[in-house]
Amino acid sequence: MDILYQDEQLVAVNKPAGLLVHRSEIDRHETQFAVQILRDQLGQKVFPVHRLDKPTAGVLLFALNPVAARQMMDVFMGTGVNKTYLAIVRGHTIEQDTIDYPLKEQLDKMTDSKANQDKAAQTAKTHYRRLATAELPFPVGRYSTSRYSLLELSPKTGRKHQLRRHMKHIFHPIIGDTSHGDGAQNTFFRQQFNCHQLLLAATQLAFIHPINGLPVNITAPLDAVFSQVVTQIGWDY
Repeated sequence: MDILYQDEQLVAVNKPAGLLVHRSEIDRHETQFAVQILRDQLGQKVFPVHRLDKPTAGVLLFALNPVAARQMMDVFMGTGVNKTYLAIVRGHTIEQDTIDYPLKEQLDKMTDSKANQDKAAQTAKTHYRRLATAELPFPVGRYSTSRYSLLELSPKTGRKHQLRRHMKHIFHPIIGDTSHGDGAQNTFFRQQFNCHQLLLAATQLAFIHPINGLPVNITAPLDAVFSQVVTQIGWDY
């Protein structure tokens, strides 16, 4: 794992797209997990303090002891963490906006069978800023060209699949999203750019260190596939 930050209490890695954070009943066939890989790499137990979806790449933070894990989880549960993501979405969005759209908790039939199925929708807010746009001469949908936006996303809450669901809600789904995206666009990116992954990456994580009180700002570079797509579209990032 590429280590982005490490001190006596915390370590952050650049999680590859397609890697689970930890073992899951939903993906029983998977044999590789970020927790296991990092534990073996460092030679000590590690404690994940937040989650990234399996298809999402980028900054993933772990604690190196139970005390730091509890304190960092409290930071994540509050408003002390600023998370920044980069995404490529279908269409041209407006320059910036805040999506304020409550989300029903997504329950899995296998792992959440005993959970309340009628739980009310939870507050969910995402701010986004458009960094660039492009129009490609390929008719993916009903038009003769296809439009895309490169976005910086900042979730203000932490709901399951929030960014992917919010972008679908405003009709600008993230490219490569097989659950909430546009199948035709995903196929086009596989054929045109050889891109077989979700184009969503956690590029920055900023917070106040719970032990020493100092500001921490962790950034992650884009992986080779995401970076190649950005370049081929003609964006400078």
